[in-house]
Amino acid sequence: MSEESLIIDVLERRSSKLAKRRQFFRSAGGLGLGLVGGTILGACGGGSGSPAVAQTGPTDPEILNFALNLEYLEATFYAYATTGAGLPASLMGGVGTPGTVIPGQQVDFSGDPLVGAYAAEIARDELEHVTFLRTALGGSAVAMPSLDVGGVSPTGAFSAAAQAAGVISAGQVFNPYSSPTNFLIGAFIFEDVGVTAYKGAAPLITNTTYLQAAAGILAAEAYHAGLVRTVLFGRGMTMPSIYTTTQDISNARNALDKTVGVDQGITGATPGSSNIVPLDSNGLAFSRSYSDVLNIVYLNAASVTQGGFFPAGVNGTLHMSSAH
Repeated sequence: MSEESLIIDVLERRSSKLAKRRQFFRSAGGLGLGLVGGTILGACGGGSGSPAVAQTGPTDPEILNFALNLEYLEATFYAYATTGAGLPASLMGGVGTPGTVIPGQQVDFSGDPLVGAYAAEIARDELEHVTFLRTALGGSAVAMPSLDVGGVSPTGAFSAAAQAAGVISAGQVFNPYSSPTNFLIGAFIFEDVGVTAYKGAAPLITNTTYLQAAAGILAAEAYHAGLVRTVLFGRGMTMPSIYTTTQDISNARNALDKTVGVDQGITGATPGSSNIVPLDSNGLAFSRSYSDVLNIVYLNAASVTQGGFFPAGVNGTLHMSSAH
């Protein structure tokens, strides 16, 4: 059976099975999208004859489409930083409203080829994530929504994020394409969020093939985040302002989402110590609900459906952030 046929078969069989659902990304309280009160039926983790329960929650395609929106954002940012161009048109179409992109620029990595090599590798990975998710979802894949990855406007998403964190003042510009260091700081804004989003999604995916794929992407995003945090920590040894900047961004993310204390900076509690891997007291990575993720990428602590890096919102049913 071809991969496409397998995916179609999996989706068709979902309607005749029952699933044990865990609360979406630890918190389904922000669903508010017409999903609350609706019963979603899916496959139990075991074989045939497993006890059946019905609970509210999103389907596997809804979860993967939410992830696809995030991958569109990351892939577009890295594509502009490394090539000066966005994604090909062949990777933009799909269900929902196709968007436009406020574009970025190519970063001059000539004075820092090491960071340039890292950036090119991550850009390839993110492009492959978009391609993979679109293939897995087939005809149900959402279109790329409108994105703001520009770096020249004081009202653009990157500048708004930096202003919210107190890194720059109102009316000033933060351009992640102006230097390799600023590129790393721009990447820091995204990568940790992606890791927590996939970690939160994993318990909800019922099909083991999809779960394995999501776990693979989670691992890749964690590698990316660890790499970005490592390079930034090293630079902070000679540029201490980097430690302050990344901590301010982390604090802003904690203020935007409704789950307190999930985010951490790149320095440890002991002076001079690193915090490359942000973990809880059990040594586990953190999870975020999809609504928490949207609070951050929309740059808004209220219940909204658009803003920040997604000026017209994400495509798909999981599109609303949650008010604190």
